[in-house]
Amino acid sequence: MAATVALIDYGSGNLRSAQKALARAGAAVAVTSDPDTVLRATRIVLPGVGAFGDCMAGLAAIPGMVEALGEAVLTRGVPFLGICVGMQLLAGVGREFGEHAGLGWIAGEVARLDAPGLKIPHMGWNELTVAHPHPLLDGMEPGANVYFVHSYAMRPADAAHVLATSDYGGVFAAAVGRDNIAGVQFHPEKSQAVGLALLGNFLRWRP
Repeated sequence: MAATVALIDYGSGNLRSAQKALARAGAAVAVTSDPDTVLRATRIVLPGVGAFGDCMAGLAAIPGMVEALGEAVLTRGVPFLGICVGMQLLAGVGREFGEHAGLGWIAGEVARLDAPGLKIPHMGWNELTVAHPHPLLDGMEPGANVYFVHSYAMRPADAAHVLATSDYGGVFAAAVGRDNIAGVQFHPEKSQAVGLALLGNFLRWRP
């Protein structure tokens, strides 16, 4: 039976591409802004494109959504994947255009990439280095490349929560996780075979 994935629609994120990629990986996808649908899902994916504060405000503007996410993910242990800014929102604070509170599910902050002499945003393919083995990264070949579009990166307070890194003028967290919660800074839906394999791992993940 296909995993039922709630793909959160809160006005931010390339939902169509993410929906198609999840479906290709074997999921039954519900694109939703309904907290009750989130509570019934067996997997939750939070995409995100844009500024941290705007994305968090969009999520908070849906009545009951942040509470439903907390109930499903933190209380019930439903597997969760944040993508791009959806990963960044896991942090306690984002420092893009001011200071904004995040979900606080993984202690840390989101700060601007420190890449002297390089173009910001960081856009394009870059190599992934696994920092800590994790079911999400099972089968990942050394030197696997994934697709990034971002100007900010998450800095977890605990290095053990960094699952994978990449390097763009300096090393940054490319994937984070703890317990049933994971996030990737890159776009698996744009990362071809590597991204599809990661989404398949997410659908099979039993935290």
